[in-house]
Amino acid sequence: MTISKCSRVLVTAGAGGIGRAITEAFVSAGASVFVCDIDEAALQQMQAQWPGVRTAVCDIADRAAASRMVADAASALGGLDVLINNAGIAGPTASVEELDPDAWEAVLRLNLTGTFTVTQQAIPFLKQSGSGVILIMSSLAGRFGYPNRSPYATTKWGLIGFAKTLSRELGEFGIRVNAILPGAVEGPRIQQVLAGRASASGRTVEQEEAAALANQSIKHFVDPADIAALAVFLASDAGRSISGQMIPIDGDSQSAS
Repeated sequence: MTISKCSRVLVTAGAGGIGRAITEAFVSAGASVFVCDIDEAALQQMQAQWPGVRTAVCDIADRAAASRMVADAASALGGLDVLINNAGIAGPTASVEELDPDAWEAVLRLNLTGTFTVTQQAIPFLKQSGSGVILIMSSLAGRFGYPNRSPYATTKWGLIGFAKTLSRELGEFGIRVNAILPGAVEGPRIQQVLAGRASASGRTVEQEEAAALANQSIKHFVDPADIAALAVFLASDAGRSISGQMIPIDGDSQSAS
């Protein structure tokens, strides 16, 4: 799947994990890409591999910094056609009763308010595009309750409401808005989680992986490249009639755990 070579794309948290896969997919599809991330070293590595990618160190939880970053991205690219709201944090693992209120607020500040700030600042540029696209990274936790992960689940549900509302507000301007909902993603992070569970349970990592995949019809974790391919599809002309949707990519998971 390819997109127009004139497409100008902003990816938040685009230097690692899912974000890096998305960045690389759009670059490979011929887009001009601007990436922000809090990891300066990862941004430098990306520029070494993809010299044409513009980058900026930015914490989108900082409203002023996020606003400047969007303006800089639009200036560097000559406008914006696609916004990928990928930035987010997992937050603490604790019951609601025991949760630190400051930790709760930190997750909402980045995952929800940060996404709001970036999107609000990008909308005028996307309107000028005439066929803008906003993709918002929700999660499997945006479809199910997630015990001991209330800030994360709450923000991921909230992002779906945000995407659906944006699709209603912006459709008349030719802007499409969708939410992508990945399940557990293959990579170092899930392997660390499985190793931690194995250490606590006395079972092997392989046994913990089988248990983690037991609620999925397709028995493998999601490849970040598959999420990136979905993002490129939704941003392409092939997705021109798709808006206001929450699109799971999770191996048909039946719960978040």
